[in-house]
Amino acid sequence: MSVPIQILPERKTATPQVVIANLVKKYGALRALDDLSFDVEAAEWVALMGPSGSGKTTLINILGGLDKLNSGRVVVGGIDLSNLSENEMVRYRAEKVGFVFQQFHLVPYLSAVENVMLAQYFHSVTDEKQAEEALRRVGLGERMTHLPAQLSGGEQQRVAIARALINQPKIILADEPTGNLDEANEEIVLKIFRQLHHAGHTILMVTHDPDIARQADRRIELAHGRLHFDTAQHGPGHPLACPLANTADCCTPVTTDDEIRFDHLLEQIWICGEEGKPAKVTSLHSTGTAGSLPLRSEEPATKILGRMTDLHLVDFQNGEAQLTPVGSRRARDVVRRHRLAERLFKDTFSIDESEVHTQACKFEHIISPELDQRICTFLGHPKTCPHGNPIPPGDCCNGKLKS
Repeated sequence: MSVPIQILPERKTATPQVVIANLVKKYGALRALDDLSFDVEAAEWVALMGPSGSGKTTLINILGGLDKLNSGRVVVGGIDLSNLSENEMVRYRAEKVGFVFQQFHLVPYLSAVENVMLAQYFHSVTDEKQAEEALRRVGLGERMTHLPAQLSGGEQQRVAIARALINQPKIILADEPTGNLDEANEEIVLKIFRQLHHAGHTILMVTHDPDIARQADRRIELAHGRLHFDTAQHGPGHPLACPLANTADCCTPVTTDDEIRFDHLLEQIWICGEEGKPAKVTSLHSTGTAGSLPLRSEEPATKILGRMTDLHLVDFQNGEAQLTPVGSRRARDVVRRHRLAERLFKDTFSIDESEVHTQACKFEHIISPELDQRICTFLGHPKTCPHGNPIPPGDCCNGKLKS
């Protein structure tokens, strides 16, 4: 499935695409947003997080021109929203931003293609063929004439995405876009957002899901209408709700469980490459024989792969996971450690071949680079594991590979 990708200008610009400065929004005595300030660069994907009532949806509504600020500045694509008349605000909403909400907001008596064309109507242009193409690109080519009631939740959300993108906005505002979806449809919708991000669209997405937030470039947390946390200051791998945030004792970014699962998935992708097979995301699995993982309950591989993209270990293309240069080096080291451990257990400890793989899965995570080289040297720099699979050579080998 492809999406309506509009290639936008080069990402880096001298001026941020969104500038929020000392923003205040009040509802009576309540300050929904209280002196909020931050910038968003062009083509950046920002996850907005925080407890209910922290101001996330209010911020999205102001950025989208659905609500007005009381004081401060909000500049989007060079347009100062505080200075717009009502007619100018209507035009801004039609031309500059695309909305995707948790509730799909489809007109129940209009077909899928007519719901997409409705966005064109507000732009004073209607083009049925363009609307049909937008639906094809989100995988709904066979559902164009269906009414919302005849579509699944995931299909309705894809109609909403096609509608949001039909006028080619530079900024996409999404408020809990997967909140009403099951896991399978959530992944389909997130894949569309990943492709839009890679194509250069700026995305601000409200979410309560930490796994979705990890797929974004940046995470901003609000609390009581104020900026509570920003990974632009602390790094994208910083754990959610860290109790030591903004202190010198800030905790570590990745759990041991995550590291084990990362290695497990990297190893699978590497082996797919060795065998000349595509590493289809749907065929990868996040658990194996690496021992118990007590800190995090079992998760779908797709969610863990999302975190791995944040760390630039993998990329995705057409439903396949591909190793980045960083990921490839790490995968190579994991495979080397695993196969050396297999050779050690088989040749030195005479462990039965049926047990060799299981024991090596546990051992591969605790072998240091120094121990890796000592084992390799002790074994005489073997070329293959007991199953005949190649062992990537290490620095210790120096061309002295032995069978």
